[in-house]
Amino acid sequence: MKKIVFFCIPAHGHINPTLEVVWELVSRGHQVWYYCYNSMREKIESAGATFISCDEYDTQQNLAAKDSTRVGKDLAFSTKILVDTTLALDDKVCQEMKALKPDCIVADSMALWGKAVARKLGIPFVSSTTTFAFNRHSAKIMKQGLGDLMKLLFAMPKTSKQVKRLKDKGYPVNSILDIIGNDDNTHTIVYTSPWFQPCSETFSEKYVFVGPSIRPATAEIEKKREKLIYLSMGTVNNDKMEFYKSCITAFQNTDYQVIMSVGNLVSTEDFGELPENISVYSYVDQIAVLKKADVFVSHCGMNSVSESLYFEVPLVMLPQTSEQKGVAQRVLELGAGIKLDQSDGAYVLSAINKILSVDTYQKNVKKIATSFRNCSGAKGAADKIIQVCNRSI
Repeated sequence: MKKIVFFCIPAHGHINPTLEVVWELVSRGHQVWYYCYNSMREKIESAGATFISCDEYDTQQNLAAKDSTRVGKDLAFSTKILVDTTLALDDKVCQEMKALKPDCIVADSMALWGKAVARKLGIPFVSSTTTFAFNRHSAKIMKQGLGDLMKLLFAMPKTSKQVKRLKDKGYPVNSILDIIGNDDNTHTIVYTSPWFQPCSETFSEKYVFVGPSIRPATAEIEKKREKLIYLSMGTVNNDKMEFYKSCITAFQNTDYQVIMSVGNLVSTEDFGELPENISVYSYVDQIAVLKKADVFVSHCGMNSVSESLYFEVPLVMLPQTSEQKGVAQRVLELGAGIKLDQSDGAYVLSAINKILSVDTYQKNVKKIATSFRNCSGAKGAADKIIQVCNRSI
């Protein structure tokens, strides 16, 4: 029996892919401790892990809703959050890891504190990467414009200050890349297929591409018309009432059934009376909807895109962050969707009509879905973790 510790940020898109892996490890008789936040307690415990709350020690939960929109866009701001969290958890986590003596630490690629304490204490480490794996070859899909480059250069002095704060506490980091990236010597689980991962052949054998982790649907969606359109801008940057209303105006006289998931930053009551073919919810079971949908209008979070492609649903893409733009670019390269630069209902409707009238989109989506189903899944991820545990003996 191995002792395994997980660390993750409080984001559904990062937590969800790990849950089946936790369940697989526990079912094999291993012990799993999972450090996260109280908002995620129920789903983590339901996977069989021992939940350990980080809320008491962390400043991250005090962010206002408007601050969350900066994460992923503002490198200096994001780095400060990661470093603040790491230092706030430093004494607690280091003491508990010394007492527990885990065989392995598995940390989300954004949960710096897990990776940092593993390096600090010499504990075998596995990175859990819910986005694309990143190296100098795959970086070419993250096509940054001059404005993005200027923002990065402006942020570098601020990120250097954050790196120094970690070094002063004994963490072996030298640059921002040590925080946000993995090298070829880092054991890494990537929740996508080699086919969908850009330049997968350029990564070392320490990387394992296990495919997306797709949970079962918990609801049943009724498909009322021949074509069902699903629209969601994710769970973070979704305060987009003007965009939602423009889509309602564009879709109201079509033959499409439309389901919109708009999050908690806008009130569904503010939409007023809706056309008969359009339904608006704060939340839906996305898996249940995608099992019936024909097109997904998405912000292009990796988790959402993977779920869409798994169920062979092509995408209309409206990415916002650099990560989302990279995901959208890959979907575009493989011919599985249309990327839009304008958030307007008329443009969205035009893209939907094109996808439904050109059968190559469906053929290309099916290729990606097949590559996902051919991956090793949670069993492969668990195998990787146990292999790393065994190498520590």
